[in-house]
Amino acid sequence: MSEAAARAWVDARRDDVLRTLTEYASIPSVSTDPAYAEGIAKAADFLVELLTKSGLEHASVQPTAGHPVVTADWLHAPGQPTLLIYGHYDVQPPDPLEKWHSPPFTPAIRDGRLYARGVSDDKGPVMVAITAIAALLATSGRLPVNLKFLLEGEEEMGSAHLGPFVEAHAAELAADFVLSADGAGWRADLPTVTVASRGLCALEVTVHGAAKDLHSGRHGGSVGNPIQALARLLASLHRDNGAVAVAGFYDRVRTLSNSARAEIAALPFDEAAYLASVGALPGSGEAGWSLLERNWIRPTLEFNGISGGYAGAGGKTVIPASANAKISCRLVPHQDPHEILGLIASHLTAHCPPGVTLDIHRHAGVSQPYAIAEDHRGLVLAQQILQELHGKKVLPVRMGATIPIGEMFARCLGIDTVFFSFATSDEDYHAPNEFFRLSSLWDGIGAWIAYLSRVGEAWR
Repeated sequence: MSEAAARAWVDARRDDVLRTLTEYASIPSVSTDPAYAEGIAKAADFLVELLTKSGLEHASVQPTAGHPVVTADWLHAPGQPTLLIYGHYDVQPPDPLEKWHSPPFTPAIRDGRLYARGVSDDKGPVMVAITAIAALLATSGRLPVNLKFLLEGEEEMGSAHLGPFVEAHAAELAADFVLSADGAGWRADLPTVTVASRGLCALEVTVHGAAKDLHSGRHGGSVGNPIQALARLLASLHRDNGAVAVAGFYDRVRTLSNSARAEIAALPFDEAAYLASVGALPGSGEAGWSLLERNWIRPTLEFNGISGGYAGAGGKTVIPASANAKISCRLVPHQDPHEILGLIASHLTAHCPPGVTLDIHRHAGVSQPYAIAEDHRGLVLAQQILQELHGKKVLPVRMGATIPIGEMFARCLGIDTVFFSFATSDEDYHAPNEFFRLSSLWDGIGAWIAYLSRVGEAWR
């Protein structure tokens, strides 16, 4: 099959490809907020139509106990490997809306970038994969490998219902390995492949005081203040050196070898430039570890949101009836998310100040850490193609973020996941003004065409 012919087909249709991505990115498919349920359904239907139009077969919306998944396949390459293509169609909430320079679901092109919520995570990379497949089918009438598609609608909320779906459909989803359109690259100026990602667990704690909001003059000093109690609780979760203070939190953490730490230290990374790029100051984090080590190989406990009392304009002298905080942890190999949640809950309960009570709600979506062997044939091929594309040595790196499917596919299907996404970590996903580089769109399509064309030979 001709890679050149497929690339030429794409080049002749760039306007159509960009128009389709723009339409896809305009769908408000936020998974965490029930107010966006219509957008979730619309995005799933959009993908079924697009996959079918691209030449894939049996495209359909499959129900789960939560948001549905979209599946499709093309299985007419006997003797060739079968790849399970993964991506997700759900996106993060767009808040805070006032920080966006253009409406989050009205895609806008500025300076070679397409701005929209979800365009980098993960709609642009999914469009890369689908377009490459469409190009190969259009120019050759067939694919060089067998493909199965699995696009989920709950990645941004921990893929809580994907595992049961995969377990129930293990036979239909069986493949040689997963090729993921999700999993952003480390840096735009340095080609990398991701070999590990951290796990995730999260909870919410609500502190309750009086039965209703009270006047802070008439009642101050005589009743428990939930905000004050919550502040004390949150402060108790870390030590002065930045380490997590929860008993047992580090018990299962295994320190990397000196040689592995030396490999991380040898990576071209400017800590000062990184901090400047995100507008942060030095001095944070767990003492005794470099910034990359804290981000990649050490577990964390972070506060993601806090609420309580009056937060509007002006003042309101009130003692609130309750205060709430959202907490998440990124975990490293051998830590169990459920065990960590139990340890944090025990800590909060033991440190609860007098005069208030606690409600602790554990989020259902938890994820185990994941790692792939650096000599995996699918990963090696990804490195080779990226080196051709960029003309630079491709470096293996770890990911501080969480992609739940790595461990889940290994556990449920017995296969590894190769991350081959063309988003990069600087594209403000999960933040206002998320964008996807148009150069990455076209480079990614070409790279996926090359990958699918060569993986059969590489897998022998």
